[in-house]
Amino acid sequence: MNYSLTAFPPLLKRFLITYIIILIIGMGVGLVYLYQSTNISKEETIEHINGTEISDEDDFKEKYPKSINELLITTHNHIFGMGFIYFSLGMIFFFSEVNKYLKGFLLIEPLISIVTTFGSIWLVRFVDEKFIYLTIISSLLMYSSFFLICAISLWQLLKNN
Repeated sequence: MNYSLTAFPPLLKRFLITYIIILIIGMGVGLVYLYQSTNISKEETIEHINGTEISDEDDFKEKYPKSINELLITTHNHIFGMGFIYFSLGMIFFFSEVNKYLKGFLLIEPLISIVTTFGSIWLVRFVDEKFIYLTIISSLLMYSSFFLICAISLWQLLKNN
């Protein structure tokens, strides 16, 4: 029996295609939220985590520093949620026909990036703002891997054997 995405039964292919599209929509909504809250800029991301710095006593803080409880719930929800997303997507992608080294990288890298991305937010908040570069690099790798895995999987699921 061939365990390739291209050889899956039509009903299973339709189910997996639908599931991947739902994941893409969900990730897209998350990226829209990220854009709305940080404008995808280094400075606004730091402000989102560390709060607004005020220079005058008459100014007020637009954003307050993330509390430990806020960081805990954000980290907990994202590591579990995204871990499950990447696990389920990885189980689909495992059956793709791509180079074994690329496949190995794309199966493992996003899981490492989840921990790195959300761990680095703690470092930005409590150690040094410069850790924002680690957050940016790891999240870029994580999201790039997600969309590449989805694209390859969808392409092979839509392909006839």
